[in-house]
Amino acid sequence: MRKKFFMNVLPAMLAFAFTGIYAIVDGWFVGQNIGDNGLAAINIAYPISALIQAMASGIGMSGAIHIGISMGENEKEKEKRYLGNTLMLLIATCILLTAILLLTYPIILRAFGAKGELMEMAKIYIRIIIIGGVFQMFSTGLVPIIRNYEGAMYAMGSMMAGFVTNVVLDWLFVSVWKWGMSGAAIATIVGQAVTMLPCIFFLVWKKLLIGYADYRPKSTVLKEIFLVGISPFGLTLSPNLIIVILNKGAMVYGGVAATACYAVISYVVCVAQLLLQGVGDGAQPLISFYEGLKKRKELKQIRFMTYAFSIVLAVFCIAWMYLCRNVFPVFFGVSVSVGAEVGVVLPIFLAGLLFFAYTRVTTAYFYAIKKNKYAYLLIYGEPVLMTLLILCILGPVFGLYGVWYSVPVTQSIMAVISFVLIQIEKREHENTWFLDVES
Repeated sequence: MRKKFFMNVLPAMLAFAFTGIYAIVDGWFVGQNIGDNGLAAINIAYPISALIQAMASGIGMSGAIHIGISMGENEKEKEKRYLGNTLMLLIATCILLTAILLLTYPIILRAFGAKGELMEMAKIYIRIIIIGGVFQMFSTGLVPIIRNYEGAMYAMGSMMAGFVTNVVLDWLFVSVWKWGMSGAAIATIVGQAVTMLPCIFFLVWKKLLIGYADYRPKSTVLKEIFLVGISPFGLTLSPNLIIVILNKGAMVYGGVAATACYAVISYVVCVAQLLLQGVGDGAQPLISFYEGLKKRKELKQIRFMTYAFSIVLAVFCIAWMYLCRNVFPVFFGVSVSVGAEVGVVLPIFLAGLLFFAYTRVTTAYFYAIKKNKYAYLLIYGEPVLMTLLILCILGPVFGLYGVWYSVPVTQSIMAVISFVLIQIEKREHENTWFLDVES
């Protein structure tokens, strides 16, 4: 059991981390070569890129959950339908989303608080990202499906190849050729294309799944993919909604300097958050499989290992980031004044990371067993609660530091709600079919 757990979780963690590091690499090269304004512009524009990623993650992860449960139930026809409909939904969503974003991205950036030089820089960057959105859609959407077909290591290798490509091209385009924001964006989409190609190879040639799948659209299947997909979609998008909320608060109470300060913090904390999300999503194939088999004992073991590992990982991340809190600003090339503020503010964000770890695992567990309503509450409750705290309580009372303190306060409240929902779920299972098979 332990070997299965780590064979699924460790590659997923690294894959998620590489997803987040794409943006960090862009941020580093832009910060070193363009400065505070370029760094702030990428941070303001990034949630649009994250929307593409979230749509892909929602569809891909939902399809993977249904595939995993169908495999546990030994329902081959259901597995084929979920696989085929998931792939078709990825294609349709990619076309529609790209068209919508190309028409609306200036309006979205303005709503996020971009103006003046920041607006122009953000527009240059995100226009290219949207045009290359097909690569992000499929590199993100295919990875969870591959993990359900024993391809966790393969998915991780694909992400690593894309990451290395991104680093090399960022250096070439931004530092050597001085292409600025457009160079960073082009490097990102080429890196995502490099990730996508091995994923397609895995499905088409290695596992022969393209011919295996049933592509006939079925309304009930599409509805089920949509209902479960709302959770991983929100789980991927929620941190970026929070970036939008905090960027807005930082701009109102602290201006460009506060926004640049938060850009550094968000890049650093994002890696830890993605690692923790990778723990929950890496355990998903096992959780969904044992849910399909109706094996409650094994399900409990996987859940316990997921919680324990995520807490240990969170403690390690907190210690590492605290010790390096004065190194990160130098790494990103921000000004001395912004760097000093990062060293003071980062520990505030770290105070909520343990709570974040518990909530993220709980959320991933709920959508892996299709407890959709519980997952919705945890995912969408966080940005709503944070917005209320910033607008109505902490922001007006404490100003900029009220914006920063809203993060650990929100995460601690969500952890309490997570604990309550887990207790409710345990009681619900006491009167279900699980009792018949637990022995």
